[in-house]
Amino acid sequence: MDLIKKLTGKNPSEYEPIVKAMIDNSDTELFSKLVEQDDFLFDFIKENVAKRIQKACNKDNYINLLDFLGFYSSSYDTAIAEVLHNYGGDAVFVRMKDLFFNGTDSQKAYAAKYFSFADSGKVMEFLPLMRETAKSEYEPLMQNSIEVLSLLNDVTSKNDAINKLDSGDEFEQYDAVKFLVTYGAKDVLPKLIAIMKRSSLSENIASEIPYLIPLNELLEMNYENGLLVLANIINAIPEIIPPAAVCNYDLKNIFETLISKPIDSAGAVVLRMAKEKFEELVSNEEYLFDSDKNTKEEIKSINGMLSALNNSKLNSLLYDELYDESDFVFFALDYVNEIEELETLLESNNQTLVLKTLSIIKEKGQLTPKHKEIALNYITNSDIKNIVNVM
Repeated sequence: MDLIKKLTGKNPSEYEPIVKAMIDNSDTELFSKLVEQDDFLFDFIKENVAKRIQKACNKDNYINLLDFLGFYSSSYDTAIAEVLHNYGGDAVFVRMKDLFFNGTDSQKAYAAKYFSFADSGKVMEFLPLMRETAKSEYEPLMQNSIEVLSLLNDVTSKNDAINKLDSGDEFEQYDAVKFLVTYGAKDVLPKLIAIMKRSSLSENIASEIPYLIPLNELLEMNYENGLLVLANIINAIPEIIPPAAVCNYDLKNIFETLISKPIDSAGAVVLRMAKEKFEELVSNEEYLFDSDKNTKEEIKSINGMLSALNNSKLNSLLYDELYDESDFVFFALDYVNEIEELETLLESNNQTLVLKTLSIIKEKGQLTPKHKEIALNYITNSDIKNIVNVM
């Protein structure tokens, strides 16, 4: 571990000879240990190491990088692929093509990344296989393959994914969403938002969207859609989305912007959710146990900012979202205390909303036979009826 510490450290007199020796001697053991540290190193450190690897390569030793391809890391794949492309020429292209067809998943993933630098005319020769690896269960291979398909402007694979958005299988829909986000298909954003609104995997879908369009841009393009994506993201932390995503999504700046402007009803719902969520993250050590120092500090900073918000003021604003057609009504319900306000939703045409409203009234110990009678007049789904009858 001393070598890893020096390799990732700040002292050039220590890391330069180590990284050069690693490449000169094809030290796969040291490289594999470096890859094992991926989850424990800050991004800027890994970026520095990637640059060091590139700098240490030359026309005499670059070929040794091929020995490292059995140990995949998204932190170093671009650096390695670029070096192999810059020095390798046709001979390395042939080697990478062979690995793409016959190698391990790790080797195939590196090869796919390499092809993002290669001549598109050559890569087009094995486009059918690239379309297949874009469906791989090995995520690095899938993502790198999709990136190549995007660079090739492969309309066939893009249209295939767009068609799958209409699938009756929500998991197939979600796979299509991930494909299109990685592909960079910004033109299908409205359809992704529409699917998110009706899917039971709405939080998973929301977690992907900021990698297509940053949240701050989405909020400027369509404020309500941006807020809805943000609401689903907040709901999904930490069970579906890891706490580290708080930094990836730049949530601190997002919340600062929302707070700095006049807060409307939808904004009040989202900020109320965020305040409760970040209080929970900070107060429960288990949620942040595996998080790095940067993530913990960012979450504590956000919590400090949100804690200054007045709950009563936010609650007074969110009541304007208590109607059938609101995209925020399900979120707003959790902060409504007045039974009279909840009772108005028992006559909703949205049967799932009626069920949630009854559940909240029951949680407050205020459920009566009259409430159930009113609700049952609007419920036709037999499964929901059965749930209501036993409440």
